[in-house]
Amino acid sequence: MPQSSDHSAELRAAARHFARRRFLTATGAAAALAFATQLPAAGAAAAARLDGGRVTENPFTLGVASGDPLPGSVLLWTRLAPRPFEPEGGLPAHRVSVQWELSRDERFTRVLRRGRVDAHPEFRHTVHVEVDRLDSDRVFFYRFRVGHWISPVGRTRTAPAPGARNTSLKLAAVSCQAYHDGYFTPYGHLAREDVDVVFHLGDYLYEYPVDAAGGARAYTDRRLPAVFDRETLALEDYRLRYALYKSDADLRAAHAAHPFVVTWDDHETENNYAGDTSEDDVPPEEFLLRRAAAYRAYWEHQPLRRPQSPTGSDMRLYRRLGFGQLAQFDVLDTRQYRSDQAYGDNWQLPGPESEDPARTMTGAGQERWLLDGWRDSRARWNVLAQQVVLSERRDRVTAGHKLSMDSWDGYPASRQRILAGAEAAGLENLMVLTGDVHVAYAIDVKADFRDPASRTVGTEIVTTSIASGKDGAERPPAHDNLMRSNPHVKWINGRRGYVTVALGEQSARADFRAVPYVTRPGAPVSTVASFVTEAGNPGLRPV
Repeated sequence: MPQSSDHSAELRAAARHFARRRFLTATGAAAALAFATQLPAAGAAAAARLDGGRVTENPFTLGVASGDPLPGSVLLWTRLAPRPFEPEGGLPAHRVSVQWELSRDERFTRVLRRGRVDAHPEFRHTVHVEVDRLDSDRVFFYRFRVGHWISPVGRTRTAPAPGARNTSLKLAAVSCQAYHDGYFTPYGHLAREDVDVVFHLGDYLYEYPVDAAGGARAYTDRRLPAVFDRETLALEDYRLRYALYKSDADLRAAHAAHPFVVTWDDHETENNYAGDTSEDDVPPEEFLLRRAAAYRAYWEHQPLRRPQSPTGSDMRLYRRLGFGQLAQFDVLDTRQYRSDQAYGDNWQLPGPESEDPARTMTGAGQERWLLDGWRDSRARWNVLAQQVVLSERRDRVTAGHKLSMDSWDGYPASRQRILAGAEAAGLENLMVLTGDVHVAYAIDVKADFRDPASRTVGTEIVTTSIASGKDGAERPPAHDNLMRSNPHVKWINGRRGYVTVALGEQSARADFRAVPYVTRPGAPVSTVASFVTEAGNPGLRPV
């Protein structure tokens, strides 16, 4: 996509002042980001305080959210933005005091906790409230207040205690929501589902321009500002793009209804980037400035806890969540630490470059963290929440097949280390949750994908996109080739939607939910396929 020349010049000018070696230090990264974006030091813009009574327009236009449920703690989020499509959000560069409440009931007759927190302009008036000392495995309701304005009510929950003998858990998995490709109708249906937690597996936003008509949404009742009709490069671009996405009522409804566990893929920064390597081969120090801006905006606009707050171009997003004895969730980051894609990316013939044992999808530190966590796990189900397809996908049956260099197929040694680690840890019930590809898959994970008769060691549930790819089709163009070439792939569907997974002590059931269209609003939802895998007997069978 074309880039804005003045924005590129801004990044180049900043990069010239900070060599890559200096930039990669924590202080250098922070200084470079501030230089590139005129970002004040923490507290510098917060000397003055705005009286909430002087906020004359609704500041809660972007809704509320919660995330990363722990046994005794919830994380609550909102952003104050009376005019969200303006660079400052419609507020002056002052602190704003925000009241919050947590209640047992949605009418707030049994308030358990309340407090105040400052929304700082340095973080575009976003707030992250961690409420601790709560009962485990409980549902709560929350809201915020500024002056006489009260936010929508959100619903969240705490996780079961580490040793709890919980016997059921229902999750949803979502990914890939290109605003310009359609309405977020699936989120409206998900908001009404009875699920405990939602995993967002990446591509929460897209960096590409959105025209005045909203792309495929083809608005006739509004015109979007010109600030969206350019690629996101600078911090303010990313902040505004989050505001655009969160202006969608269905997305706000899903956030208010369920706690989210989020991880990014590529488009939150730039398509198919790898570590400090840009898709467009710009100098690393220039790209890292863009990455720093993207990571900061991501943290500002997502329900994430303090350990995930970024330092310059670095952000520790991989993390582990437990839900009693039933499930352990390991959330990966397969972008920040990966080797560059082999053979120039895209679908290519595999060879020595892609099969180099030194190549990594996760980086050494994250890989050790994952395998150590599996060795210590006592959970019934070990669920790996990550971005790109883990299982092999050949594009043809015949010799000379190609593989996706952006997925784990482009990093087979890294994949084998992960699967060997799962086997060494004795994991009997490995489930992989995946997004990225804009189609839904049900896949058996094999010990050796070259041998269809090899052991099935887990299941991979790939959720389709919320909107990316527009309406899609029940049988996407590559359907027949992929099914013939990959016997471990049990099912493919190319409509938009999400997947729910009900985990139990004896089995897990995946229900793939889809809508017939997203290029116009109001589509109904239906379950287009269901699969079950038994505990201790990996492999998917249709219901």
